[in-house]
Amino acid sequence: MPDSHLSEIRDLHLFADMQEAHFERLIRASYVQNFPPQIELISEGDPSDFLHILVTGSVDLFSSWNDRETSMATVRPISTFILAATVKDAPYLMSARTMEKSRIMLIPSQDVREAFSNDGQFARAIVDELAQCYRGVIKNTKDLKLRTSLERLANYLLRQQIRSGGGASFTLDAEKRRLASVLGMTSENLSRAFKGLRPYGVQVKGAEITITNQADLEGFAKPNPLIDNRSS
Repeated sequence: MPDSHLSEIRDLHLFADMQEAHFERLIRASYVQNFPPQIELISEGDPSDFLHILVTGSVDLFSSWNDRETSMATVRPISTFILAATVKDAPYLMSARTMEKSRIMLIPSQDVREAFSNDGQFARAIVDELAQCYRGVIKNTKDLKLRTSLERLANYLLRQQIRSGGGASFTLDAEKRRLASVLGMTSENLSRAFKGLRPYGVQVKGAEITITNQADLEGFAKPNPLIDNRSS
């Protein structure tokens, strides 16, 4: 692995303050692998053998039940997934597949749990990350339960606008079928929702979005920091 990637992994909040000897032990136990697009990395229900760190590419976290499937989240570099299953030594609650060519570091879960027991700074960082994930789940649940489909889409577009630099025009970070799944809609409902946002200044051309009336869209969406993570 290039030193630049290793440095970025070391700088992750999860590893930043752990003892050097413990970090080096984790790295020695790990291995890095390149995966092509659309490869299933883990399956829900399987034992959590590894902590995954996405170095390059992107990963879709998804779940299936009764012949239905939904996207849960997108993982982008450099970040870990799925930490809770590793710490609990429990089965994965989600599956994961690559969305594009991706490079992933795999650290055996047993080594992560050993470091958790022996390194107080690492343990605190894990608790902090799990707490952050829990708060993210609460925000997502509130978004799904308290907002209409039109309001969910409007707030998603405002969040994506910020992540894309804040300009009036930006590109969706997911194809529309997957976006519908993330927002708890069907593809047909998503199409109707885009049309429903036209009066609030939303123009759509393929994956390109242009917001022509920022005030109207924000007035309709009513973004809320207790629901929305609008950081870039």
